[in-house]
Amino acid sequence: MITKEELLDFMREKAYKPMTYQELEKNFDIGDAESFKQFLKMLNQLEDAGEIIRTRTERYGVPERMNLIKGKLQGHAKGFGFLLPDDKDHPDIYIHANDMNGAMNGDIILARITSKSAAGGKLEGEVVRVVTRAVTQVVGTFQSFESYAFVIADDKRITKDIFIPKDAFQGAVTGQKVVVDIVQYPEGRAAAEGRVVEILGHKDDPGVDILSIIRKYQLPEAFPEEVMAEAEQVPDSIGEEELQGRRDLRGKRIVTIDGEDAKDLDDAVNVEQLPNGNYVLGVHIADVSYYVRENSELDREAYNRGSSVYLVDRVIPMLPHRLSNGICSLNPKVDRLTMSCEMEFDGNVNLVRHDIFTSVIKTTERMTYTNVRKILRGEDEEVTERYKDLVDFFKLMEELAMKLRNRRMQRGAIDFDFQESKILVDENGKPTDIVKRERSIAEQIIEEFMLAANETVAEHFHWMKVPFLYRIHENPDGDKLQHFMEFITNFGYVVKGKGNSVHPRALQTLLEEIRGTKEETIISTVMLRSMKQARYDANSLGHFGLAAEFYSHFTSPIRRYPDLIIHRVIREVLESGSLTDKRHEYLTARMDDIARQSSERERLAVDAERDTEALKKAEYMLDKVGEEFEGMISSVTNFGIFVELENTVEGLIRLSDLHDDYYHYHEMQHALIGERTSKIYRIGDDVKVRVARVNMDEHNIDFEMVDAQPRQQKVSFVDGNRGKRGKPGDEGRDRERGRGKGGVDAWGFSRSGKAGGTGKRSERGAAAGEGNRAGGDNGGGEWTNVRPERSGTGAGGGRGGRGRSGAGGSPRGSGGGSRAGTEGGGARGGKRPGGFGASRKPKNGGVKGGALAGAKKRGKK
Repeated sequence: MITKEELLDFMREKAYKPMTYQELEKNFDIGDAESFKQFLKMLNQLEDAGEIIRTRTERYGVPERMNLIKGKLQGHAKGFGFLLPDDKDHPDIYIHANDMNGAMNGDIILARITSKSAAGGKLEGEVVRVVTRAVTQVVGTFQSFESYAFVIADDKRITKDIFIPKDAFQGAVTGQKVVVDIVQYPEGRAAAEGRVVEILGHKDDPGVDILSIIRKYQLPEAFPEEVMAEAEQVPDSIGEEELQGRRDLRGKRIVTIDGEDAKDLDDAVNVEQLPNGNYVLGVHIADVSYYVRENSELDREAYNRGSSVYLVDRVIPMLPHRLSNGICSLNPKVDRLTMSCEMEFDGNVNLVRHDIFTSVIKTTERMTYTNVRKILRGEDEEVTERYKDLVDFFKLMEELAMKLRNRRMQRGAIDFDFQESKILVDENGKPTDIVKRERSIAEQIIEEFMLAANETVAEHFHWMKVPFLYRIHENPDGDKLQHFMEFITNFGYVVKGKGNSVHPRALQTLLEEIRGTKEETIISTVMLRSMKQARYDANSLGHFGLAAEFYSHFTSPIRRYPDLIIHRVIREVLESGSLTDKRHEYLTARMDDIARQSSERERLAVDAERDTEALKKAEYMLDKVGEEFEGMISSVTNFGIFVELENTVEGLIRLSDLHDDYYHYHEMQHALIGERTSKIYRIGDDVKVRVARVNMDEHNIDFEMVDAQPRQQKVSFVDGNRGKRGKPGDEGRDRERGRGKGGVDAWGFSRSGKAGGTGKRSERGAAAGEGNRAGGDNGGGEWTNVRPERSGTGAGGGRGGRGRSGAGGSPRGSGGGSRAGTEGGGARGGKRPGGFGASRKPKNGGVKGGALAGAKKRGKK
């Protein structure tokens, strides 16, 4: 019987032409009925997985031979998306909103490339087929219109509201947060249809906000019964029989150092100094793999969760509390099973010896970062006296950690020191304060010790050539890096590199050079944005940010599945000395899947954590509307300025709220420049702002500029002749660009038109300029100084052209008529009057537009 691999290899051959199943049957000489049945089943499975395509003429081929690319769709709140190809070497493909063809964020899709840039770089495409649907449930706000309803998704990447027929309300009423199952996906102009499966409560009820985010990301709160039953079988204490083969370290002075509120203590450390002056560092990690066995219910659940998720007011753990806070937690003065990495360093912190082994420990103390800092900095005599027997112990730790850190910096590791915060909430989940997280000497000690253990373990098992999981951070994208290197020349800095590559040491040298300067924040931020995300991989590809050739995650198996996996591999190698060929092959086949799953779950956890933080920060600022704060510009975009306050709250000053001038966005400089005043706003500038609005639905905060203090040195972004000013009412024809001597282009401008024009674009905006701010049919959808969602609102709003203008016009998708054109009394809806799009109750006599018309068309009433 032919295998899937053989069939796919055959179809990938250059000489292959798409064949029917009969031709394939004949080619592979499939004779008996049972083999033919299995062959057809295999064809269907491969087609369902998107690995082969069936054409309209019933012929089969592989996507890459048919000019199709398979990958994951990354949606955007504005309706467009990007295909992230399965082939990591293939560039991403931009998908216009009109070419999504019903695909939604996260879907696995097949797309066809429709155009390429002149240089062959940027690609555009269209969705040909959705292979796998990622979104099966949607969380959002319920809005009833008696005979039908819509759910407005909390996830703004789902740009079309979900239509709910009357018989699927399940008792939900307007204003409630609900969970809906999608029963019919978008098709053509028709939006998705769903049914309510859970009512979370009214959107303003305490706790519903966080619960909505948990449901939005489909985070599993409760553990299944079979998992809990298995956890109950885990003993509460350690028996003598479990110590066989373990190194007994219970007589050593070993401590844990964690935050005050930490309950899952998975790492402990000790340091000794030998008579020859060498240091011995021991890093002891909870031996979770001893209790969570391969293919057990606990293991399968940990794989599905990927990691623990730390939300503002709760933790959603990877393992049940009985393990994570119990037998696996290195609680003080009790026996615990551990996996240890012992390292000996010479006076120059060269690693001269290391050993990795299973062990049993009994920690001396459960220390906190705060108390260790107080001891080392002499800040509290009472604390120092309480732990007087450990004072020299901690000083030796600091000595070794700082030497390890200096060594790491010398080899070129990049050390970003961005400010983090912690949101304090009361028993009802209401935020009471936002405090900065301190990265003190105590945090740095643990950080350095964990990094040393992670590198040592990764290199050891790399050279043993066993299947393993590595934490990798690939080199920055060449174009982004080049963009960054050009950007820093505005501040007089240069980073040496060859072509589009640079050693991380050069970037760390730059960070050290700018430390304490005014431009430190802007350069650090832009540098970080030029880099790729770290991820897990079965191959050791190095870690750019740490300047490490080998790196893995070994130190947190309670809360990260990759750590648990490599502990399991380590145990197997330690116990048997080597892996059998069959076991080696099995683990090798599994590692790619585990790396992908773990990376995806990690990103989802980070998104959920950021979502809850944004939510609670917005809620914290609700009663501060009208108050003024000092802040710093953290980002500059073509639609406004983001400002971060001292308490790390970030808000947006929209261009429409900058009334003193017309501002132009200069991407290379990350700056906004006033057309008339030449005033410059850049990342890192200090500004004074007023809280203007807080949108709890979007978790957004809007600021208004009170006072700005730009840098003293004036940088000339426009060097040379300015572009010719557009003639009044030229409707987009005047775009002559002035190019100075090595300076940045200044665009011609048409801004004194009287009639409102037809919306042709003149310099990134509306034709006939200011006339469009007072109305006009397709008015000003992309005028730089006008909020796109409000464009064309004056003078009754016009027709809501192209689904993005008109009164209160929103670019929300199909059937968006009633929201895109009616609220200001517009005569008719947007471009798309059909389907179940972004319907809203009309105001001032506007028609119901798209949703009702579409409902009737499909036989709904």
